[in-house]
Amino acid sequence: MATVAFIGLGVMGYPMAGHLKTKGGHDVRVYNRTAAKAEKWADQFGGTACATPAEAATGADFVFTCVGNDDDLRAVTLASGGALHGMKKGAILIDNTTASAEVARELAGACADKGCGFLDAPVSGGQAGAENGVLTVMVGGDQATFEAARPVIDAYARMVGLMGPVGSGQLTKMINQICIAGLVQGLAEGVHFGKKAGLDIEKVIEVISKGAAGSWQMENRHKTMIEGKYDHGFAVDWMRKDLDIVLTEARRNGATLPVTALVDQFYADVQAMGGQRWDTSALLKRLDK
Repeated sequence: MATVAFIGLGVMGYPMAGHLKTKGGHDVRVYNRTAAKAEKWADQFGGTACATPAEAATGADFVFTCVGNDDDLRAVTLASGGALHGMKKGAILIDNTTASAEVARELAGACADKGCGFLDAPVSGGQAGAENGVLTVMVGGDQATFEAARPVIDAYARMVGLMGPVGSGQLTKMINQICIAGLVQGLAEGVHFGKKAGLDIEKVIEVISKGAAGSWQMENRHKTMIEGKYDHGFAVDWMRKDLDIVLTEARRNGATLPVTALVDQFYADVQAMGGQRWDTSALLKRLDK
């Protein structure tokens, strides 16, 4: 059992912290910007709610962060009252935020200055994956730090992989989002085409999902897409945030991502339709309007 701090109790962080307590058996302290949510978590799981990230991190062996973006991450780690101000020498900061590789390297440097370890460890699997403790975790960092943290990360993960040095986890998550963006657009166009052709989409999906066209998105989202229900997963606003990170990195490294850039604009259209909080499969709604 370790002493663990978890900072950021959103739709992902809340259940992830819960698994660290219930499955991992760790002593878990939590911080959330909305204090009532931290108190609710503490009441539900039996951990401790803290007033600041630094308080949560004080004495912790492992400090997890799962917040919105680069600026949020800097605020809960580097700013006054941030986690790094409470971390002890030898502790490890594990960042589950989907953020830039640049901020990962920045935090790694700050941790090194304090004698602490750092891993960038973004996750994939969505809210359901977080709730069921079966997330995929893409990690950047050194081997020794990874091996020390992996038994703790395992509490909320199905797959954990070390992808390379600091920043590699975030770069891998960018590839994940590139692949998803094109796939969801293809699925949306296929369902849209099938409707226009007068086919029974349920029957179509039943057949093609067993062949080369099959995917997690098809298996888990086709029914809600057909029903026009878009409140079952990762929000459009968050996908646009992630794609902005991807496209910024592509401009830096010279990668050519025409489909990703196009789908990003399609998601901007969905936002303009009022779909900021719809899930990413709402690309179909844009086609059906």
